[in-house]
Amino acid sequence: MTKKMDRRSFLKVGTAATGAAIATVNAEAIPLVGDSILQDGVDGMSASHFGAVKTKVRNGRFESVEAFEEDRYPSSMIQGLPARTYAQDRILYPCVREGYLKHGYKSDKSKRGSDKYVRVSWEKAFDLIADELKRVYKSYGPDAVFGGSYGWFCVGSLNNPQALVGRMLGVAGGYTSRTLTYSTHAIRAITPYVTGGDESSNQQTAYPNLIANSECIVFWSSDPINTNQIAWGVPDHQSYEYMKQLKAEAKKRNIKFYCIDPVYNNTAMYFGAEHIKVRPTTDVAMMLGMAHYLYSENLYSKEFVEKYTSGFAEFKAYLLGEGDDKVIKTPEWAAKICGVEASVIKLLAKEFASKRTMLMGGWGFQRAHHGEQPHWMLITLASMLGQIGLPGGGFGCAYHYSDGGVPAPAAATGNALSNNGSQGAVAGADAPAASPGLTGMSVNSKVDGPWKQRKVPVIPVSRIVECLENPGLEILFDGKKLTYPDLKMAYWAGGNPFHHHQDRNRMIKAWQKFETFVVNECFWTATARMADIVLPATTEQERNDITKSHTNSYIFAMKKAVEPVGEAMDDFDIFVNILRRFSAAEVLAFTEGKSKMEWIKSFYEESFNKAKKSGVAMPSFDEFWEKGFVKFETPESAKNFIKYKTFRDNPVTHRLGTPSGKIEIFSKKIAGFGYKDCKGHPTWFEPMEWLGSSVAKEFPLNLVSPHPKYRLHSQLNNTWLRDLEEVQGREPIWMHPKDAAKRGIQNGDVVRIFNKRGQVLGGTVVTEAVMEGVVRMQEGAWYDPKEPGKIGSLCVHGDVNVLIADIPTSELAQGNQATALVEIEKFKGELPAIGIFKAPVMKGM
Repeated sequence: MTKKMDRRSFLKVGTAATGAAIATVNAEAIPLVGDSILQDGVDGMSASHFGAVKTKVRNGRFESVEAFEEDRYPSSMIQGLPARTYAQDRILYPCVREGYLKHGYKSDKSKRGSDKYVRVSWEKAFDLIADELKRVYKSYGPDAVFGGSYGWFCVGSLNNPQALVGRMLGVAGGYTSRTLTYSTHAIRAITPYVTGGDESSNQQTAYPNLIANSECIVFWSSDPINTNQIAWGVPDHQSYEYMKQLKAEAKKRNIKFYCIDPVYNNTAMYFGAEHIKVRPTTDVAMMLGMAHYLYSENLYSKEFVEKYTSGFAEFKAYLLGEGDDKVIKTPEWAAKICGVEASVIKLLAKEFASKRTMLMGGWGFQRAHHGEQPHWMLITLASMLGQIGLPGGGFGCAYHYSDGGVPAPAAATGNALSNNGSQGAVAGADAPAASPGLTGMSVNSKVDGPWKQRKVPVIPVSRIVECLENPGLEILFDGKKLTYPDLKMAYWAGGNPFHHHQDRNRMIKAWQKFETFVVNECFWTATARMADIVLPATTEQERNDITKSHTNSYIFAMKKAVEPVGEAMDDFDIFVNILRRFSAAEVLAFTEGKSKMEWIKSFYEESFNKAKKSGVAMPSFDEFWEKGFVKFETPESAKNFIKYKTFRDNPVTHRLGTPSGKIEIFSKKIAGFGYKDCKGHPTWFEPMEWLGSSVAKEFPLNLVSPHPKYRLHSQLNNTWLRDLEEVQGREPIWMHPKDAAKRGIQNGDVVRIFNKRGQVLGGTVVTEAVMEGVVRMQEGAWYDPKEPGKIGSLCVHGDVNVLIADIPTSELAQGNQATALVEIEKFKGELPAIGIFKAPVMKGM
């Protein structure tokens, strides 16, 4: 008689038979046999940067998702969530680089990226990290620890890795952090001087107002149909319904659409926009040509400029060639720089002035050398058109971001715990400066202790490599002097610097300056492979949390769908365990005596109490958690919001937050800084690399790197979604047919893209959607060097940031760039295999 096998016996046999099962994800066969397939699954609510979802669990696995029932335009990216949970590159247990395990901080740093890893216990990993923190604090002080973790990983209010790592380090002994963001570095630095606020996140004129009143809409370096798929909070995708209504209304009222961009993008295609092909990084010259035409033809709004702006006289002198450069900024002058015919520049200026025009500026053209200038000049141009504060007119720089322009309810969603450092400069990556709601756990503890007095020095986020190269260097930044600290250790959680930073080879060399690099990660990203200590973190669907939609329309429960894969642990628990190696006081300061679920309840209760005071009804926490969401109604008044209307109605009682209280076309404050690369008014500066520069003789193609369509930066690149657009397993690069023909390149060919900074492979897409002389390669493809850890190695997958310079925008913002000059040739020889999406081989396995 055959003995019936129970589950435990089956698993023993299964594990023994597989041998190396520990290197696979949940190597367990029992859920795949028996009657489990016939059993009902479990559905739960969760959320992500791609949208709110219903998780579908069966066989003990997170098998699929359904979009939140009230999301009418869900992104296809949500389908990648189950795939990444069980990805082949999932980190399953704590690991330490072999050389570091043997020699600690004295190990050979050049082995990062190529060294093997050794599995260790959680206890061993916690001990290593705590001991190293104590050593660095004692030997060098708190400023030597960099905790400026940057990234987009989690939407949860509790398990926000960036806030948690700052909170842990702040309690443990202190750290250096960062300020501003890679996405909005230059615009965030410049626009407070111009309008008194951060135009990257200021509320936009509501879509219903545009639909009713706009006659001309300009997508200037902006692709809202693509980029509104994601949000810093949770996107509810209401912007797509309004864009659909806008297109319908355009047919009735003949609304005109323009796309001013080197690439004909998704939004331009949808609206049938006229494509104005402008050379990358030359938009300021084009706008100056338009401004000159408006002034010389007396088409500009003299009344608006005189009443609502400050410093037009100084700008006018520059425009007319009366400044130091003695160059008159005519349309003809501009045409030679930007590649747009002078006649077109004049026609656009005339049309924008004659129609109610909304200038929708994106963030792409501020990620460039002198990136402070485009948005300053865009606001100046809008001021000359004189439509700021009028229905359907003016400008907006966040329509492409997190459902910008969607009427927002004034939901009493509280502040919960926000990532708000002791100096107020440590905002969440790309998070609105004054975003209400459930944003994340605070860096600062409410428990008394020495951590209450600690200050958190900051460096500009994109200057980390320069900081490592030049400890003690004094730089100019935003009107102040800043001295780079001597960093010895870094702790990264919820981010991927070996994706988002520029000049990968320079970065690899600089990273060797860290004595210790620790990473919390879910996947074996390029960043994880450069770490000394790697801790496996849970994904959003493997833990409980709470969050809100970016429009404030919803609060969502994030219910744990499945048990963590391997030995993955919540970031919250990771940091508690590290602090246990200090003392009970540090643990109490971190947790404030609350469990994780008590924190989640407290976030909701704070919102509940604020709602009650405002007369807004909310269900109890238990009712909310059972249903999975709370919805807030949008008042009719929000649907007619007009940006700067109150300022236009009364510029005295509603003065702006600038020294003059007006829009500052000329800023005395900036002029007083004396910067050569950022003067007192918007200025055309020749970029370090552009199609008109001498560098173009050797590298004649201008590379642009927009946001991807099927991932959020580098997130989800390790799922099947990449198969929707990759070419022979490589990141696609768009080329104009004439540029391809000159090089003997055909559609579908794998090519080598290179300059003096590095080389990558890409898969060619030959298309007229990109202008001649320009190539397009999305940012976010995972860095996959043919020879891991070797400086200069060919990236076989297509990480565009290998090619882009790590040079600051100016002394004002010290921001980053997103364009470069390159050459391209057809790749010859055996095509290298892609290796980045599989876990590295462990020593002894």
